[in-house]
Amino acid sequence: MPIFQLEEDSLMFPPARMTDESGILAVGGDLSAKRIIEAYASGVFPWFNPEDPLLWWSPDPRCVLFPENIKVSKSMKQLFRRNTYKVTFDQDFPAVIDACQKIYRPDQGGTWITDEMKEAYIELHRIGFMHSVEVWDNDELVGGLYGGAMKKAFFGESMFSFKSNASKYGFITLCKNLEEQGYEIIDCQMHTDHLASLGAEEIPREAFLLYTERNQQREFDKMDWNEKFRSNFY
Repeated sequence: MPIFQLEEDSLMFPPARMTDESGILAVGGDLSAKRIIEAYASGVFPWFNPEDPLLWWSPDPRCVLFPENIKVSKSMKQLFRRNTYKVTFDQDFPAVIDACQKIYRPDQGGTWITDEMKEAYIELHRIGFMHSVEVWDNDELVGGLYGGAMKKAFFGESMFSFKSNASKYGFITLCKNLEEQGYEIIDCQMHTDHLASLGAEEIPREAFLLYTERNQQREFDKMDWNEKFRSNFY
């Protein structure tokens, strides 16, 4: 399959089913809020290094996690019972994405969260599409993650931890809330051992697209997740 060049005057993406074997569907375009929302609705996401052109991906298979399948180890349950951390939602999105951009990742040479991408996702948060999860040790932000919400699908983007198990603590809390609210699927994009340990699995792209097709929504209302979602479940 060819890699498509996006048109500057059109937000439309080629069908994700036409992605080449590498997982790259298209190149070019921009990081406007409308284009990124159209990408998620089409089963596509942006991912590129600072020196690369803007690349749009739809890998096959796709790594996902069904909220009801989240794995909680005995050691994590003990952390919850002790209320080790406090979890909030949408309280400091800029700080969460900034930490995700800057945290050292030994298995990666750098970050894919460019300054341009960070600005784009902060705008997506402002209009109500992107949401953050903050994990606090007293008043210190020690972990978190962010992603987009589209009807009953959540599209995870990145997470960070400054203290042991902080990102897991936030992710498990998010999954329990999403399950409680009837969300069907969490898009994890690419497989990692860390995600697999939490219950993530790979499914065919075609199966993933069935979820995105019935959860398509391009207009978003502001929703106070901090009021709607709870902190602990154990």
